[in-house]
Amino acid sequence: MNLVQRPRRLRGTDALRGMVRETRMAKSSLIYPLFIREGSNIQEEILSMPGQYRYSVDRLPIMMEQLLRAGVDKIMLFGIPEHKDELARRAYHEDGIVQKALRKIKAEFPPMYCITDVCLCEYMSHGHCGVLNGHSVDNDRTLPLLAKTALSHVLAGADMVAPSDMMDGRIGAIRQLLDENALTDTPIMSYAVKYCSSFYGPFRDAAGSAPSFGDRKGYQMDYHNKKEALKEATLDVEEGADILMVKPALSYLDVIQTVADSFDLPLAAYSVSGEYSMIKAAAQAGYIDEKKIICETTTSIFRAGATMLITYYATEIAGFIAEGRIG
Repeated sequence: MNLVQRPRRLRGTDALRGMVRETRMAKSSLIYPLFIREGSNIQEEILSMPGQYRYSVDRLPIMMEQLLRAGVDKIMLFGIPEHKDELARRAYHEDGIVQKALRKIKAEFPPMYCITDVCLCEYMSHGHCGVLNGHSVDNDRTLPLLAKTALSHVLAGADMVAPSDMMDGRIGAIRQLLDENALTDTPIMSYAVKYCSSFYGPFRDAAGSAPSFGDRKGYQMDYHNKKEALKEATLDVEEGADILMVKPALSYLDVIQTVADSFDLPLAAYSVSGEYSMIKAAAQAGYIDEKKIICETTTSIFRAGATMLITYYATEIAGFIAEGRIG
């Protein structure tokens, strides 16, 4: 048999497969989501997310040291306040939980790059992402509060802000207020394409952010829609976004690819709590090999076009990259 083309020639050894690999990953592309809560001496496991914890500010050094040892130097902070109200005042208060965490991290762990989630749901007494007008979220009344929150984060030490609320015009409102305060160099990572997803369940348990009535379909995207993703991303680019994001990741690989192919900006994907917890549950039941599944699913997200990944498996993935399993 005279076969000129034999694709198997490039699959013969680990060294060869690594050399011709199309999809590349690096530790520098990993971002770890971190939950910070009010109180002291708290390292509280999240029951729906085994292996993940809520930390009080004084316990943050434990996780910072673990992340930096693994080679993960980027985090995304989510705050859990002690008090909530209908205007989310603790979200933009100088002594809010995220603001206190930022000052601690920046003072003791300067190499850590801090991105903050900018949303109001954790701080609202009703759990929705904006100011209410009856039972509806008032988009335009919410924008100044989001901008104030972003500004307060940056003043406390945030390197980047990431608005996740899905209000129309929020990127423009945040960019304008940052620029007015001589913070033109602070980048915005936009949750540009955020679907109303059932994969968020464990996160809402972790952050205490479930809405007390209704749902978020009025502002988060319908998962039937892909063209709408391009509309949302285009608007955010026009308003000043520096990085785009697709959330969730695994059920939206086609959307990741479409957005990656359509825009020149860096693209993040968020492998959300439900994705993490499903892998954990299946692994604990003995149905899958957790390490292999982490490697395969992570690769699929980068193969689709993501240039960075927000993931609760950041330290594990960093280890697999170091071992040469992926990357």
